[in-house]
Amino acid sequence: QVQLVESGGGLVQPGGSLRLSCRASGGIFFGYTMGWHRQAPGKQRELVASITARDDINYVDAVKGRFTISRGNAQTVYLQMNSLAPEDTAIYYCSATPFRQSVPTAWGQGTQVTVAS
Repeated sequence: QVQLVESGGGLVQPGGSLRLSCRASGGIFFGYTMGWHRQAPGKQRELVASITARDDINYVDAVKGRFTISRGNAQTVYLQMNSLAPEDTAIYYCSATPFRQSVPTAWGQGTQVTVAS
């Protein structure tokens, strides 16, 4: 069974940076699209960034120019977050979507990111 584990969250001051990691295990991720989502209190979960198996990348407008999604080895995906602002405070989740599907079939447990002075 596919498992995703996030790490790297924490408390950071406005303007600071964090790097989130998502390590996948329990399956073969060939062709998967990996995504980072976030959910702030009282809000719906939103897709922040995604990267396909061919390294096609998309970002939500709110993070363009500040966040960077990338792959490490075949089983790891990162989200580099710079110039963090209080509105970036949320639980961040990693997801895996199989090739030619539109809905993730695996989710991580989430990692808290808090931006506050």
